[in-house]
Amino acid sequence: MLNVSRPLMLFGAAMLTLWQAPVQATEVCAVDDTGTEVCLEQPANRIAALSPGATELVWAAGAGEKVVAVVSFSDYPEAATKVPSVGSHTRMDLERLIELQPDLVIGWVTGNPPEQLEAIRDLGVPVFSIEPRTFEAVSQTIERLATLAGTEDEGFAEAERFRQGIARLESRYRNAEPVPVFYQVWDEPLMTVNDEHLIGKVITLCGGVNVFGDLDRLVPRISPEAVIGANPEAILAGGMGEENRHWLTRWEAFPGIKATAKDNLYFIPPSLVQRPTPRMLEGSQLFCRKLDNARAKR
Repeated sequence: MLNVSRPLMLFGAAMLTLWQAPVQATEVCAVDDTGTEVCLEQPANRIAALSPGATELVWAAGAGEKVVAVVSFSDYPEAATKVPSVGSHTRMDLERLIELQPDLVIGWVTGNPPEQLEAIRDLGVPVFSIEPRTFEAVSQTIERLATLAGTEDEGFAEAERFRQGIARLESRYRNAEPVPVFYQVWDEPLMTVNDEHLIGKVITLCGGVNVFGDLDRLVPRISPEAVIGANPEAILAGGMGEENRHWLTRWEAFPGIKATAKDNLYFIPPSLVQRPTPRMLEGSQLFCRKLDNARAKR
């Protein structure tokens, strides 16, 4: 008769050893928008976000409670205003930042001075640089941040919510009647966006035609005369502040512009479209409704 008691005892002892062994942390890695792979020995627990957009995206990834440092104008969500600030996105207090002991810094590719980001790396703190320039990139950025923070469930769900919301707008406005649009991103100097800019993609998403879409620069400077010559059917602007539409008043002095003649001068709260975050879905929905208003006046 086969004696199985000893094999069973050995198996049980081996399993007990496995259960009692310390669990090794799993390394997490993601590739940032500079093409650099950033790996952490364990998910980040103390995150510094060095732009308002980065702050929003970390919160969207479900890691807001892990944020220990932000920069000025990081005003969304409300909880972000309670986090210590380490200066502006262009001029950070590195000493204060290091005092807060971040184990991951989220930088902005074109927003933070490269020399300051390099100084942070030299101090041994991993830097993950982001700058989403498409709708899909917004979702992917949230997913990568969630991976680094170990908050995949919440982050991936938010990324998919945004992805599906944009897809619904694309489906709804795919065959919409075109509306020539001028979007004013700044007042002095007068500035707009081209079709490669994410705001330009919002215009296209809603069935608009960016009258300055073919310019080379992402955010080109233009003249009032150029706007008059382009004769847009709708003018949309952000402005200084979430409820300040005074940038649109200058165009009221030009009744020859179709947008002015038809009263298609529309205010869009700037943070809804000028930060590449999930709130762009809300901003895009509002943008599309404004263009629907313009179509209804034909």
